[in-house]
Amino acid sequence: MGKFGFSVMETRTVNFGELDNRLLGYVLENEASFLTCISCGGCTATCSAGNLIDFNVRKINLFLRRCDIESLAREIDKCMLCGKCTLVCPRDINIRNVVMLIKKGIVKFRNE
Repeated sequence: MGKFGFSVMETRTVNFGELDNRLLGYVLENEASFLTCISCGGCTATCSAGNLIDFNVRKINLFLRRCDIESLAREIDKCMLCGKCTLVCPRDINIRNVVMLIKKGIVKFRNE
């Protein structure tokens, strides 16, 4: 059979049953309000770091829920901890605390 100029893409599904979600559990245990995040983007729109560099607070939520620790660690280091995201959150989520919990959790679970 001849080549048609395209290839079959690998699946992009995430099997949540196989993921190590200890970090997500740790964050939700200590900041339960994070469970109510609706990913509205208010935090990203007001982010000081997002205006200066390629940083997106909503990616933190995505990477954390997908248990992508390496991408999460790279993204979380860009946060300046200014707290503007917490001020504009319509769900009153303490995003600064979430960022700090993620940083602590990454260190904690890498050492285990």
